[in-house]
Amino acid sequence: MIGPQLILFDLGKVLVDFDWHLAALQICAQARATPEQLFDFIMASDLMVRLENGRITNEQFFSEVQPAIGYRATIEDFRQAFSDIFTEISEMVRLHARIRAAKIPTWIFSNTSDWAVTHIRERFPFFANFDGYVLSYELGVMKPHVGIYEAVERITGCRGGEILYIDDSAENAAAGAARGWQTIQHISPDQTILQTERILFS
Repeated sequence: MIGPQLILFDLGKVLVDFDWHLAALQICAQARATPEQLFDFIMASDLMVRLENGRITNEQFFSEVQPAIGYRATIEDFRQAFSDIFTEISEMVRLHARIRAAKIPTWIFSNTSDWAVTHIRERFPFFANFDGYVLSYELGVMKPHVGIYEAVERITGCRGGEILYIDDSAENAAAGAARGWQTIQHISPDQTILQTERILFS
């Protein structure tokens, strides 16, 4: 098997953990809706898909959520509450640093939104230490759609076993494996670190 020439990291639940309950509590402190009603509204709509697909702007997202939940504060207050949900997964960040030290290119490959990326870039220094970023909202397509995997190969110039891809989603990892990528479904830092070390450093 070809040794990996590129390591793709998913972002959420791999490099940063997140807790939507924190956002719901902060948002609903300024709204008519309860956290449960906010979750119900979001889950019953396609708002998050449209946001992470780049089909609506941050402002359009807010303009749909605001009247539905009776939100009373500003869009900037909403952005802060909506985005401040992340904590660094330190073991995985250290793994990334080790890979970088080995001079192997690393990229972020994530279904995400502009608000989330802006917040993570501002809050977590490690995010700047990647060679590139393939982000759903910028490309208008989300994992596991084949189009975003094709975009990775087109943008990076790598394909098949040249790519090692780490993602917590079994479905997303399987879509990479179907293209011949080497994949690790991230279940825990210990397991992912062990598998990555076997592939890269053994």
